[in-house]
Amino acid sequence: MDELLKQLSTILRGMWKYRRLGVAVCWAVALVGAVLVFLMQDRYEASARVYVDTQSILRPLMSGLAVQPNVEQQVAMLSRTLISRPTVEKLIRAADLDLGTRNKAEQEALIDEVMKSIQIRMAGRDNLYTLSYRDDTPERAQRVVQALMTIFVESSLGASRTDSDTARRFLDEQIKAYEAKLIEAETRLKEFKLKNIALQTQGELDAAGRVSDIASSLSAARLELREAESARDAARRQLELARAAAPKLSDPSTPIATPEIDGRIDAQRRNLDALLQRFTEEHPDVANTRRLIRDLEDQKRREIAALRQAAAAAPKSVLTDNSPAVMEYSRTLAAAELQVASLRARVGEYTARAARAQDQMKVAPQVEAELAQLNRDYEIHRKNYNDLVSRRESANLSGQLENASNFADFRVIDPPRAANKPVAPNRLLLLPLALLAGLAAGLGMTFLISQIRPVFFDASSLRHATDLPLLGVVSLVTNEAHLQAERRSLKRFAGALMALVALFAVGMATLAYQTGSFS
Repeated sequence: MDELLKQLSTILRGMWKYRRLGVAVCWAVALVGAVLVFLMQDRYEASARVYVDTQSILRPLMSGLAVQPNVEQQVAMLSRTLISRPTVEKLIRAADLDLGTRNKAEQEALIDEVMKSIQIRMAGRDNLYTLSYRDDTPERAQRVVQALMTIFVESSLGASRTDSDTARRFLDEQIKAYEAKLIEAETRLKEFKLKNIALQTQGELDAAGRVSDIASSLSAARLELREAESARDAARRQLELARAAAPKLSDPSTPIATPEIDGRIDAQRRNLDALLQRFTEEHPDVANTRRLIRDLEDQKRREIAALRQAAAAAPKSVLTDNSPAVMEYSRTLAAAELQVASLRARVGEYTARAARAQDQMKVAPQVEAELAQLNRDYEIHRKNYNDLVSRRESANLSGQLENASNFADFRVIDPPRAANKPVAPNRLLLLPLALLAGLAAGLGMTFLISQIRPVFFDASSLRHATDLPLLGVVSLVTNEAHLQAERRSLKRFAGALMALVALFAVGMATLAYQTGSFS
């Protein structure tokens, strides 16, 4: 630490030796800086404030039906992207800034300068924008701000309508493309279903379900067939037993029934009883009824005799048509035969269906996979088509909404106006900087000279710098005259610095008085 302080002291004493040169350099640099500050061109600023009203009563009413763009974000993006080369070129032509340019290089330089000078700032979060521009003359700055405000409003409205038209054209093109894809998918699906109509799913049953269902029906039909066959065999056995137990026609004691004639005789006898209750025996109706009964009884006896003669000619014949038991069992057997025949047909049909279902089941997985793929493609195209149509309607409503209520309502809060006093350069700030630059230049010059032409103030620094043996040291003996000379030199140094500071203070006071502001 002591060594560091010693080196610092040596450097400061070396710089103090060349203080007169440092003061001269300080004065020169400070005066040159002050002259440059006063010679700088004045810059005037023109500005305007625009409020963008993005609220509309129709927007909340159309919520969910039309696309609601983020108007605030669009305006903010527009404000950031407005300062582009094409826009600046249009602005220069509108404000007549290119009248003084003579070649392409000057035009490019003018465009770069205007792009650097234009500013669009958002004041807070209330869609309030400040447009500003600085130029050498206030009139030209005001023209530029006026043209910039016009371009700002026109660009926002044009961009909104262009985006809506572009979106509608894009949606129309996509709808036509998806409509063609949807028609093609529907055609493929229809042709596939017509080709494989026998393999289509019935209800909620697939191929395996149909095979299982047909197998169940076939098993049930076979069971019913076996039951019907058992019932038929039992009816046949009962019929044979009834025939075996039936009496022989050749036996005279065997009663033979004639149901038709017996029924007619019973009817005539009941009629005769009714007539006798009203009439006597001599009444013609009673006589006719008795005669008809005798005729029917004679006919019955003749039929019985004919049957006995036939039985005598064929001894093995049995009473098949006249026994009630035989007739009942015959009817039961006939019904059983009909049921068996019906069930056999049903079993045959179910057997054929089961065979076809087994054959179809071998190709069913491939058919179902193709059908699933066709359905998936069709559903995807249909969904995309419906979504695009819905969005086109939303886009149309959005376009009509934008036509009914503007994209945004631009209100000029402060019209373009240029201040009479220049806003740049800030000489009150630049003059102290010029003074500080002069002081820094003076200090830098004294340090540089002290390093180029070093001075040794003690024996150790000389021995360290030369690396030679030191035989002796001659000390300086100061007297009163020498001390007075040093005091006068210090006063002159301080006076020169104070004069420079006072000069700059006077200049700053004069500027503050002329401008009437310290900003």
